[in-house]
Amino acid sequence: MRISFIVAKAENNVIGKNNALPWHLRDDLQLFKKITMGHHILMGRKTFESIGQALPGRMSLVISTENHANSENVLWFNSIIRAIKQAERNGETELFIIGGEKIFKAALSLADRIYLTEVKAKVEGNVFFPPLSMKNWKKVSEQHFDKNAGNDYEFSMQILDRK
Repeated sequence: MRISFIVAKAENNVIGKNNALPWHLRDDLQLFKKITMGHHILMGRKTFESIGQALPGRMSLVISTENHANSENVLWFNSIIRAIKQAERNGETELFIIGGEKIFKAALSLADRIYLTEVKAKVEGNVFFPPLSMKNWKKVSEQHFDKNAGNDYEFSMQILDRK
């Protein structure tokens, strides 16, 4: 099973502000849906709460130190490894880790691929993506998107594979 990150970050590594995205990028949200549909997505409790519900067509694996009752398409775990093992047991082929900061930091060494949206701006925020050393990653593809009515900023989506 491939373990992938899917993340949007600003030039200053900001990924969030006050438990929300600090931008609206319609094209990026459409890519996120297309790429993750039908797969397991792993996230921390705060990320799950910021989304507000289970995303349709995906199994949410949520990491929390507190006990929570499982519900339809939402399973709670107290460790990233236990959540990954559950995805493997379910026959997942590509697990997507979607945040937040603590989860990205803890799981960076486990990632095989990163779907990296780079927002062409420095924005204010209080949640950050960990520094990424490109010596460990190879760019497989890159697609550029312009600022327009649906995108607050210009951005690019890169796919990086671990070397």
